Amino acid sequence: MRITLAVLVGIAALLLPGTAAAIPPANDNFANATVIDLSSLPYSETVSLVEAGYEGGESAYCGASNTVWYSFTPSSDALIRVDSSGSGFYGAVFNAYRQNGSGIGGLSQITCSPYSGPLLLAVEAGTTYYVQAGSAYWGSGNLRLTIEEVPAPGNDDFADATAIGSPFPDSVDATAASIESGEPTPSCGYGQSAGTIWYAFTPSVSRSYAVTSTYTGLWPQVAVYTGTSLNNLTSLGCRTFGNLLTFQAEAGETYYLQLGGLFGDRGTISFSIDVAPDPVANFGWFPGDPSMYDNVGFSDFSHDPAGLGIQSRSWSFGDGSTDTSCCPTHRYAVDGTYEVTLTVTTPDGRSASVSRQVEVRTHDVTITKMQVPQSGNVGQTRQITVGLSNKRYGETVQVQLYKSGPGGFEFVGTLVQSVPIRGGGRTTDFKFSYTFTSADAVLGKVTFKAIAQVVNARDAVPADNEAISLPTKVNG
Repeated sequence: MRITLAVLVGIAALLLPGTAAAIPPANDNFANATVIDLSSLPYSETVSLVEAGYEGGESAYCGASNTVWYSFTPSSDALIRVDSSGSGFYGAVFNAYRQNGSGIGGLSQITCSPYSGPLLLAVEAGTTYYVQAGSAYWGSGNLRLTIEEVPAPGNDDFADATAIGSPFPDSVDATAASIESGEPTPSCGYGQSAGTIWYAFTPSVSRSYAVTSTYTGLWPQVAVYTGTSLNNLTSLGCRTFGNLLTFQAEAGETYYLQLGGLFGDRGTISFSIDVAPDPVANFGWFPGDPSMYDNVGFSDFSHDPAGLGIQSRSWSFGDGSTDTSCCPTHRYAVDGTYEVTLTVTTPDGRSASVSRQVEVRTHDVTITKMQVPQSGNVGQTRQITVGLSNKRYGETVQVQLYKSGPGGFEFVGTLVQSVPIRGGGRTTDFKFSYTFTSADAVLGKVTFKAIAQVVNARDAVPADNEAISLPTKVNG
């Protein structure tokens, strides 16, 4: 039998494997959405989006290409998480819709999650929902899709509040927490949280306690109540953004803590309750080197880390004097070292004290003598003597000498020396030498000025540290 070329080609076509045409996924179109039974969650599958398309009438609020569809009708209210972890590409996009009418045109957008972030969807019993999964970029790869129900925390409801004492730290995934009918809205936040969890705190000791909440992807909102049911709760306080919530509690009484996320955020809530910290007492004074001539100003720098503030203060100045104002002034009669104590108290009775040593030292030197010649000639060098008295502490003193000129006083020189304590009107003399100039002769006279300054201390009475001589006649 003769075998023709056409026959051979036909046989080869039947026997040799060829390249099959790529086909889109089965749930590429809305009408063929994969129906998921929520009673058998979690659901997971891997689907290639490479050949997935974008049908007419299809839209996506968060943007998506190469899309596939899923649908489900819950039999009870629940919180569903749709996740793309494990996908072969970055940029998975989920759009969630409620079915309000027939066909793709009957969808109502609920929420979306771009760029591979998980999507949380609160669903109601008997309502049909659609999830549109795709890529933020064309030509994506394998999508790993997981749908699971997020369980509500055990202390989601007031009746199931977790019983705690102090100290107590906790961290709870409150993603699926809900709001009960009749649940109070905290007064300090921005409306009701998306969901709350509850704790029943019964202290063994009567005192103030502080609740600390921590940012863990959401800003927490914390409120504390007294009462026995949702119908008779009375708020004792509320805090947001991780600020301390401090309240007074009686031993054996039960207080209820309500925690949720601000701005409708869901996620993990971390907090702790412990004894409220004591206030921190601190103060300062001015001037820092007071003398017996100074009215010393005391300033309270105390603060309350528990956030209730300082209600009262008690000052003891170390010389028998006291005060209860915020920022008193006090004058010491004699030099000495005084122990000043400040005690502060918060509105709920917590207190703290601090003591500081205040040294009162009155440094005071006085220019009591200034000797200058009555006259002098150009080129002649004469002595200028400045005498200082000192009756309190041995000091090191700097004296600067100036002489008058056409534009005011001009610097002549500086002397620094020790000035001991001397009684009986005796002085310590600073002796300057000055040579008269032709400029002095043009003016016809020269006047000298001396300024004394205590080194490394503040002179308590600086007004007597300056002296101006009588004019000295200068001859040409």
